[in-house]
Amino acid sequence: MSEENKTQNAAENTNEFVQTHKDARAAMTKRRNVRPGSTRKPMRGRGKRDGARERKAPEFEQKILNIRRVTRVVAGGRRFSFSVAMLLGDKKGSIGVGMGKATDTSLAISKAISDAKKNMITIKTNKNGSVPHLLDAKYASARVMLMPNKSKGLVAGSAIRDILLLAGIKDVTSKIHSRSKNKVNIARATVKALAEVSSPYKKKASPEKTAKDGDVSNEEESSKKE
Repeated sequence: MSEENKTQNAAENTNEFVQTHKDARAAMTKRRNVRPGSTRKPMRGRGKRDGARERKAPEFEQKILNIRRVTRVVAGGRRFSFSVAMLLGDKKGSIGVGMGKATDTSLAISKAISDAKKNMITIKTNKNGSVPHLLDAKYASARVMLMPNKSKGLVAGSAIRDILLLAGIKDVTSKIHSRSKNKVNIARATVKALAEVSSPYKKKASPEKTAKDGDVSNEEESSKKE
């Protein structure tokens, strides 16, 4: 047998081996994705499974305003913990500022979120989505001023801009009439100024709960008639 025939036979054998290996892998993948007796289609990669629940959008958007490590001196030495200032807003007029402190950052953040939800307010804006008139407030060493502008956009900085963005307020010009660089004090002063044209936040009832309450009230009315 010549060398050319040997080379050709070896190439054919290699191709057959590769094709057989590919077929075996494809059959194994198909068996792995489809269980015996199952009627559903085989899975493709890491896509969504049949009947998978979709994640609900969060009720509020979050922004960490400030996070720092604090130290407390005790008889046995020093104890370290983390202090977090958090902003919550739904971009529909609701805003809240909260503080949380714990030995772990995740726990401190959760405390700050719950505190912000307790201090949530709903701002009453005008038809343009801006504040109705000039607002001024002072908290600790921070003094801020908010005034509406005519379609000039959001002209603000520091913590004031973060608060107005999360609250969904636009066309506002702000000024900080103090040398304070403390973001927490500036945020508190901003919320205090906005509190003049706001009301306490009321959580909207879900449609399912409203429907259940309606069914219960209808049953009570029918029982009273009987």
